[in-house]
Amino acid sequence: MIPSGVITITTDFGHKGPFAGVMKGVILSRFPEARIVDLAHDIPAQWPPEAGFWVSRSYSWFPAGTVHMAIVDPGVGTERDILLVEADGHIFIAPDNGLLGPLLDSAESPRVFRLLSDKTKTLKLLTPSATFHGRDIFAPVAAEIAAGRVAVNDIGEPVSEWAPGWLEEPESAVGKVSGVIVTIDAFGNLISNIDANLIEDFREPVANIAGHQIALLQTYGRANPGDLLALVNSFGVIEIAKAEGSAAEGLGSARGAPLIVRDGYTT
Repeated sequence: MIPSGVITITTDFGHKGPFAGVMKGVILSRFPEARIVDLAHDIPAQWPPEAGFWVSRSYSWFPAGTVHMAIVDPGVGTERDILLVEADGHIFIAPDNGLLGPLLDSAESPRVFRLLSDKTKTLKLLTPSATFHGRDIFAPVAAEIAAGRVAVNDIGEPVSEWAPGWLEEPESAVGKVSGVIVTIDAFGNLISNIDANLIEDFREPVANIAGHQIALLQTYGRANPGDLLALVNSFGVIEIAKAEGSAAEGLGSARGAPLIVRDGYTT
């Protein structure tokens, strides 16, 4: 795999404090030509499923050979492993805590490795702190891979098992698909893990959530202001929205809420 020199960063660090900036400094100190993209830093604290969702839905928009570094790590400083993955022409680095579980389960022939500290000695990493592996391990490793100076198999050993995702995958039955809300965007839209292709044969898709039956429309402007609607969003999954408002506030639903899409209304 030929690295592109691009590194994406996904964290739950937020934008308060120097944490994301310091990681970029580490990357640039080792690889000044790196092109760094902030994918997301507003992942809810200690909620790996949302980080994994956005990484898995976003990586294909980047050039092949991009290194995607995702750090939502409640187990930082413990014995949890760090995964290095080659899949679909991209490289992923994340804690083995379920963040990459769904992506790995759906990827075709991924190469998965566990980072080995004894194999990183040539990288001259500093002794890692117990609470900031993003700075002390992830960032320098990502820089070295993106620069093409090291490959994942140079610093890891192959593994065939990893932590599963935290959320159940959607279940399909005749005329019905059941999933969950994974995230809520800045507009209050409820974004689910139900792919559009799971309902492509439905003649009249209707989303069922929090006691409401909501018709599937093409876009937000097809609903009257204040009305709830469902749609296939730009990332190819079912989303619940409120025209010119917040569906999250209107429904009182949160991450993990169940969502069912049926073929037609029920009485």
